Amino acid sequence: MPAFPDVQKIRYEGPRSKNLLAFRHYNADEVVEGKTMRDHLRFSVVYWHTFRGAGADPFGPGCAVRPWKLSDGTVGDAIERAGMAFEFIEKLGAPYYAFHDRDVAPEGANLAESNKNLDAVAKVLKEHQDRTGIKLLWGTANLFSNPRYVHGAATSCNADVFAFAAAQVKKALEVTKELGGEGYTFWGGREGYQNLYNTDMKRELDHLAKFLHMAVDYAKEIGFTGQFYIEPKPKEPTKHQYDSDAAACINFLRAYGLEKHLKLNLETNHATLAGHSMMHEMETAGSQGYLGSIDANTGDELLGWDTDQFPTNLYLTTQCMLSLMKYGGFKTGGVNFDAKVRRESFEPVDLFHAHIGGMDAFAAGLKIAAAIRAEGELAKFVQDRYRSWDTGIGAEIESGKQSFKSLEAYMLKQGEAAACTSGRQEMLENLVNRYLY
Repeated sequence: MPAFPDVQKIRYEGPRSKNLLAFRHYNADEVVEGKTMRDHLRFSVVYWHTFRGAGADPFGPGCAVRPWKLSDGTVGDAIERAGMAFEFIEKLGAPYYAFHDRDVAPEGANLAESNKNLDAVAKVLKEHQDRTGIKLLWGTANLFSNPRYVHGAATSCNADVFAFAAAQVKKALEVTKELGGEGYTFWGGREGYQNLYNTDMKRELDHLAKFLHMAVDYAKEIGFTGQFYIEPKPKEPTKHQYDSDAAACINFLRAYGLEKHLKLNLETNHATLAGHSMMHEMETAGSQGYLGSIDANTGDELLGWDTDQFPTNLYLTTQCMLSLMKYGGFKTGGVNFDAKVRRESFEPVDLFHAHIGGMDAFAAGLKIAAAIRAEGELAKFVQDRYRSWDTGIGAEIESGKQSFKSLEAYMLKQGEAAACTSGRQEMLENLVNRYLY
């Protein structure tokens, strides 16, 4: 029995369409800068918010109306939910999905039972993937919901918890490989601290690095060649999480010899919580070779927590695509909708409206970014702004031919630095607006 009998496959109808269940900008086969939109954007639907989220908040339980069971229930419930999930993804036309292990299969009374449950559902997921052509963008393990992870998982003060988390990730890696997952993400949901009086920070960071090295070693052992990601977030649920932003993650990976094995999975709402823009985080990661994938969502500027709303802001999506295309686009990652409908949007069809809006926003952002890049005015301005570094003293500094002593001699001869030119911020904002308008 279909979960969405009244919804047909979502089609592209163009910018003039007034059909709210159609794409106005996302045309999967349209070619932009030599690649189709499908290949540029690599859209992914998440299992946790879309198929398990009930809309609960701190003031009340969930009120989502869904044709599938939202609570854990039985393996049979999980298998039925999987069929309905693939119906949704197939009708939406997204090429990928992503999940935590505990999203797709119920946790058992012990590790062996949990593994058995996951194997049973993974078999069905594989059948749906083969039938539809939908692929797994990345898998991950939920190392934060169960009470055993109250003090963290890899950073727990309890060695048995570390061991359990390692066993859980081992199984999640095996299932991700079995399903052809193109990556695997580590989100440190509780890898941080609430109070430093009871925390040995160095020991916890050492343990987190050891955990990731074990994962890298096991991936090699089983032949898993997908990309590993670490996902920055500064807070929630802990006061401070060790993967607080892109710069902190890159520093951690380099400090512990993990720089060749992990890239970053960046999220807009997490960037906001860290006091950054998404463009800042993408530039930080991209400039250092760590830009891997993005969780596409946004936060509410009036609310200071992780609201995980669907992205509809063209400034945001244009900026994302400008940075992404600047650094060569996705290799294994994608635009993963780690976003949830609002609690008040509780009917099943709202899931389609939300994803359509997000996909159209990113498709429009892609086209706008491509137009900006094609005309080249923005890039030329930046290039001209740094022209003093292309020849003369600037080029000699960059090539290592100058020292403090030689630069002092240079400035004593010059007498004063050459005058700076205006940054033209307002002009450039107007320039970008020209493409958006």
